[in-house]
Amino acid sequence: MTTPEEGLEKAALLLMTLGPDAAAGVLRQLGPREVQKLTMKMASMTPQSRETVEPVLIEVNEHFGKGSMIQSDDDQLREMLTKALGDDRANQLLSRMMSGSETAGIESLKWMDAATAADLIKGEHPQIIATILVHLEYDQAGEILKHFDDRLRNDVVLRIATLDGVQPTALKELNDALTRMLSGATTVKKAAMGGVRHAAEILNFVGSGAETAVIDNVREYDPELAQKILDEMFVFENLLDIDDRGIQSILREVQSDSLIIALKGAPPELREKIFKNMSSRAAEMLREDLEARGPVRLSEVEAEQKEILKTVRRLAEEGQVMLGGKGGDDGFV
Repeated sequence: MTTPEEGLEKAALLLMTLGPDAAAGVLRQLGPREVQKLTMKMASMTPQSRETVEPVLIEVNEHFGKGSMIQSDDDQLREMLTKALGDDRANQLLSRMMSGSETAGIESLKWMDAATAADLIKGEHPQIIATILVHLEYDQAGEILKHFDDRLRNDVVLRIATLDGVQPTALKELNDALTRMLSGATTVKKAAMGGVRHAAEILNFVGSGAETAVIDNVREYDPELAQKILDEMFVFENLLDIDDRGIQSILREVQSDSLIIALKGAPPELREKIFKNMSSRAAEMLREDLEARGPVRLSEVEAEQKEILKTVRRLAEEGQVMLGGKGGDDGFV
């Protein structure tokens, strides 16, 4: 099975073989986050030999040689996205796609760095900011929240957690206002965005200090709501709650370099859980690599942990991992 990192590398290799015009045509069909990841990967790649590139081209040829896909109806598109992303992410993406031009202004924010986006919207009403953030990727929304002061951050997360949808007229008005702001510097039902899960996903990316302050603030407003958000959150240390079969599924998807850096900031009991779900040879090599790695910046550790958590959530949505420690100890497979 191809891991996300391997898939990214193959896509970057393919684009590099297409030439500027064809590659630009492909990139225009992708979202901002995908473009950013691909361009960063291409910029960091060293010159590749023909022997490295040829297997990728053969794989692409075989994939499309099985049949040409001219068009896709809604059911096919939903099935494809669900298989690739899981139910939650697929539904979120489809909701955004169905909004069409009504979110064009909001979509423009995805191309901005977090500091610029935060500076642009921080003067708006907290309810408007909440509505904007639920249309962004969780990690970008979390990064933007870091640039707000405590009072605004707490208020916005509370509003995200209690948001039960966005009316079409309100979304259109918001988009028009954002479009005007950006130029100077009709679905039938409301989009199903916001809520406890959305607030929890964003908080997973704001850092432990800000996260605690936000949860404390929500608890003062509504203790039950704060607990619901906490129940939906999942941090790296929560890997301890996953059964052995789930840990093994995760390890099959994670690159060793990423795991080494992520474990530099992990508690000893989590390291041991990882070691025991590897072969004795692999566990010994991982121990040696951890000792040899030396000090690693906290920001780098957190970044790798977040990437692994994305994999964990995807596997959970696919049913390969049970979060929260449910299920028995299935041993090594």
